[in-house]
Amino acid sequence: MPQHSPPVDYIERTSELYAGLGYPQYDWVKNSTCPELTFINKPLKESKVGLICSGGIYRKGQIAFHFKDDISYRLIEANTEITDIRTTHFAYDLTSSRKDPSCVFPLASLREFVARGKIKSLAEHAITFMGGIYSHRKVREMLAPSIRDYFIKQEVDLAILVPV
Repeated sequence: MPQHSPPVDYIERTSELYAGLGYPQYDWVKNSTCPELTFINKPLKESKVGLICSGGIYRKGQIAFHFKDDISYRLIEANTEITDIRTTHFAYDLTSSRKDPSCVFPLASLREFVARGKIKSLAEHAITFMGGIYSHRKVREMLAPSIRDYFIKQEVDLAILVPV
């Protein structure tokens, strides 16, 4: 029987990492209510899928993310070559993502799902940003609504969120 490692205590691990980088104690968001779930109303094979990743991913030729409280995002065309994908982030080891960006940016897998008829199509662009943003207010009031509005305009049926 295969050995399974215990789950990663993300909050403890991230708090230790930030402390080691000299950042103040991270103030984790504690929502008082759960967001309302919205169920997709059609089969996946008829759906347009958006990709949102917080791993500091950008395309060759785009400006890399800054290190502290960068709430900008990058649009990466769905047909971008994986060899043109780059990563930068202060809060995780970039060795694997720089060797194979698909581990944090599953664009190739999603394109394969389209080719196999598992999903209808991908949004014209994936949206990427750098996680670890200290300002919860800026994420809630600026970044998240911008991403939502972009995908609504693109008529995306559902989005896959890949946190790092």
